[in-house]
Amino acid sequence: MFGTSQKPAWLIVCLGNPGTKYAKTRHNAGFMAADAMEREYGVKINKLKFKALTAICQIGGETALLMKPQTYMNLSGEAVGEAARFYKIDPSHIIVVSDEMSLAAGKMRIRRKGSAGGHNGLKNIIAHLGTDEFPRIRIGVGAPAPAGDGDERIDWVIGSVPQSELKLIEETAAKAAEACAVYMKDGPEQAMNRYN
Repeated sequence: MFGTSQKPAWLIVCLGNPGTKYAKTRHNAGFMAADAMEREYGVKINKLKFKALTAICQIGGETALLMKPQTYMNLSGEAVGEAARFYKIDPSHIIVVSDEMSLAAGKMRIRRKGSAGGHNGLKNIIAHLGTDEFPRIRIGVGAPAPAGDGDERIDWVIGSVPQSELKLIEETAAKAAEACAVYMKDGPEQAMNRYN
């Protein structure tokens, strides 16, 4: 374990909602990626700082701050903005891991930048960073059929998930954790070629 005095050059933000009520929901795919990173790097993301649970660790020779915002999804930008300003981390070094309804469960997509695509967590991060030019790794959770209205979509992302589907989302979240390391170490092209 490395001392917290090391200044992180990267910020890895895993999105979800705090509390056991949301633990195994589709919206918490980002938190599932954080759980995979805890196992992979032998760290505990449990230090409360910047309205988030955090841990500093080494990934591929780089120092990263792992972060699980505790503000609820739609205010995630508060935590991200605060940490980015404190450590003076450029948006190109802020990787955001989140759920994605437009991708089927088991699929994953890496982008260097882009719109929020209707995701309230990403929307709030864009607002707080003042740019959409930060990398994101999106974990597919599928969408209700038919797509439905706003309320149905909310029920879908925070409702219970069948065990077989949950397993698929957790496996993809573990791949997303791997993809963060590849992105940092080998660059966006390599990461996108390998995982998209």
